[in-house]
Amino acid sequence: MAAAYLLGLFFVLGYAQAGLFRPEPAIVEDLRIQSGSRIVAGQPAVEGQIPYQVSVRMVNAVGAVSSCGGSIIDEKWVLTAAHCLANRLTFVVRLGLTNLTRPESIVDTDLKFIHPKYDEIRAGVQTDDIALLGLRQAITFSANVQPVRLQSRAQKNINYDGVTLTVSGFGRTDDLWNGGAASEILLWVLQRGITNEECLRWYVNSSVIKEETICVQYYDNPSQSSCQGDSGGPLTAIDADNVRTQVGVVSFGSTAGCNTPWPSGYVRPGHYHDWFTEVTGVEFDWSPAEEEESSEEDSSSSESSESDESDEAEVPEVPEVPEDPEVPEDPEVPEPEEPYVSKVNFVN
Repeated sequence: MAAAYLLGLFFVLGYAQAGLFRPEPAIVEDLRIQSGSRIVAGQPAVEGQIPYQVSVRMVNAVGAVSSCGGSIIDEKWVLTAAHCLANRLTFVVRLGLTNLTRPESIVDTDLKFIHPKYDEIRAGVQTDDIALLGLRQAITFSANVQPVRLQSRAQKNINYDGVTLTVSGFGRTDDLWNGGAASEILLWVLQRGITNEECLRWYVNSSVIKEETICVQYYDNPSQSSCQGDSGGPLTAIDADNVRTQVGVVSFGSTAGCNTPWPSGYVRPGHYHDWFTEVTGVEFDWSPAEEEESSEEDSSSSESSESDESDEAEVPEVPEVPEDPEVPEDPEVPEPEEPYVSKVNFVN
């Protein structure tokens, strides 16, 4: 996936006023995409690797179609970004897929639930950019279709600085004017968490970066990130109990465009458990302490047995993350090669 911008699948064409340009959080309508940007170092997913990933096609009142990502969190619920569902009426959810042309199942729905603090009319970049899609028929789970565990309430403000994270989606592989199209193949790429304080050094005085936000940067290549079409998709981490957990929902990036080192922003689901339960009637929260105690008891029981083998899965070592080059207090952004104004071009 490529670097910062806000990620919805509204394709941007550009021409506007010349002059220096300071990147800020933006949805893709306002995104300037630099020539040559593409998903760099993204890896194709294999079947069953990311069974919670879905693709969502949205249709508005005039029949225009756009796309986002999302994640399965229950047999009747999909988690995504509010800006993906804002001002859209009907939705098609593709499940159990690593290729958009070969989903295991397809579900239609019109049951959207946008967080009440998100202004659907204004749309765009806001805090509380989180939403739920309800499905009228329960999903049939399989090896390729499974729910993901959500960040717990207790973890909602955890510091992910330096932690290796994974983002996935069907975002663009090149710029529109270079013939790029949304990827038919599910891709994933590593990211590295950064503090909100560091994020604010890039987006000075931003009102969007709050405690509900997790910011990430590239892992070891400045082009690594989510890109157009990845909005609403999952950002995940491996927890202490060795379970993959969704810690963010793809929300915003930088107007600097793709293929830049600018951070991108995600919404932390741990802040929204009360709302999730109010809407769905399902309790998604869990206790990390209980999981750790359970793991310790299993380990103790195993060690006390005559067998030296442990039934617990070994927690994989997190790869060492290379240090970033020093970030200036006022990061330099190249002057646009051409003046630009953004325009939305929907895919039909």
